[in-house]
Amino acid sequence: MKSLRKDWLSNIPNDLLAGLVVALALIPEAIAFSIIAGVDPKVGLYASFCIAVVTAFVGGRPGMISAATAAMAVLMVDLVADHGLQYLLAATVLTGVLQVLAGWLKLGNLMRFVSRSVITGFVNALAILIFMAQLPEITGANLTWEVYGVLAAGLAIIYLFPYLTKTIPSPLVAIVALTAAALYLGLDIRTVGDMGQMPDTLPVFLIPDIPLNLETLQIILPVSATMAVVGLLESMMTATIVDDLTDSKSNKNRECVGQGTANVVTGFFGGMAGCAMIGQTVINVKSGGRGRLSTLTAGVFLLILVVFANDWVAKIPMAALVAVMIMVSIGTFNWASFKNLREHPFDANIVMLATVAVTVFTHDLAQGVLVGVLLSGFFFAQKVSRVLYVGSTPTREGRERVYQVVGQVFFSSADRFVAAFDYKEVIEKVVIDVSRAHFWDITAVTALDKVVLKFRREGTEVEVVGLNEASRTLVDRFAVHDKPDAVESLMGH
Repeated sequence: MKSLRKDWLSNIPNDLLAGLVVALALIPEAIAFSIIAGVDPKVGLYASFCIAVVTAFVGGRPGMISAATAAMAVLMVDLVADHGLQYLLAATVLTGVLQVLAGWLKLGNLMRFVSRSVITGFVNALAILIFMAQLPEITGANLTWEVYGVLAAGLAIIYLFPYLTKTIPSPLVAIVALTAAALYLGLDIRTVGDMGQMPDTLPVFLIPDIPLNLETLQIILPVSATMAVVGLLESMMTATIVDDLTDSKSNKNRECVGQGTANVVTGFFGGMAGCAMIGQTVINVKSGGRGRLSTLTAGVFLLILVVFANDWVAKIPMAALVAVMIMVSIGTFNWASFKNLREHPFDANIVMLATVAVTVFTHDLAQGVLVGVLLSGFFFAQKVSRVLYVGSTPTREGRERVYQVVGQVFFSSADRFVAAFDYKEVIEKVVIDVSRAHFWDITAVTALDKVVLKFRREGTEVEVVGLNEASRTLVDRFAVHDKPDAVESLMGH
């Protein structure tokens, strides 16, 4: 009951109003994403309704908005063009099944491998992409004084209205006021209705009309697997960002299951696959939405607006919604990252900038994050590999030498470990003390083999002491220096 009150009933007025704002912002985007995917606008609108409603109940992050997204839409283009809508619906269901499995396998825990620099780059790139997506509405044929007048008025209302009151979200005030003004003045500007025909019926349950055989699976599985990965990646990143914005925690594995369940449902109700939307989530949070009620409200209002009030919704000026999205892009961008370029380490800045550059260049958030994670791993390995020291002291009147190894031995530091020993020194015995070291992988074990066998090849007795339990387990299983013909197998002669 405590969780129920917190997630659903603790912020009712703000959740309802924020949900309405988000619903209005979802409409043009859902239509645009449908056009990208090559399907009818109602496919994206039905998807946004189903996904928002389902994740409100089973998702792992209260206040997060999930719906049809551009990141998912671009992955569907070839499938729709080659095989049609029915195969897309089947791929959507399979995407959901794969995401549910990911949640059950607790793959959401992999988010801990995404560094803060990657998240900052992801957020900044998304803000840039959100802004760039608005440019077609304010350039070219839409470059008129009416459009820029509505845009300027919208931004003024959004940023100045909160000084009067914060009870009503300023984006909602801007949309309503500018729609009324455009109708009263008879402005000749592009509206939501110009983007595509609005649906006039509720979604109905249907089973994709495809042959259930191995050939069908071979067609949809690659697309479904890609959408599952991209959808979960964007959803996990969004959840992390909202965690920071609201100073609260989310259940990443539950979110995986929730997103998957939502995609399964939407596939059976004629919708395309979707995931969390950072832009709309930021609108929700900035408008006061915090609980699951705001997500549910967004989905329900969306359906009500497009089915029962579609004539009114169709009259909303696109410039008014562009003003809201520009506010989102400004609020999403991490402006402190400019200052941090001077204060943060060089490698952290490279990771952040690379994530931004790849994401903006490819328009693929997944590729940007992948590059950022790989660079983070590379720089981390480089740093840890330098934390390795090998010292030595002679004993028994110079007939024996004890090497003390301190630090981490793994693939990146293995060569430095091998090069740290003097194999030509004429002594009877070498003791390698690794009590303050750790061997992490097969490369480290191979390096230890090389050191031991090089000494033995010079006629020097070698003893390895101080292996901790984890390192000993690895060495006992994979080392070859105590096996017959070890020198020949390792040294190649």
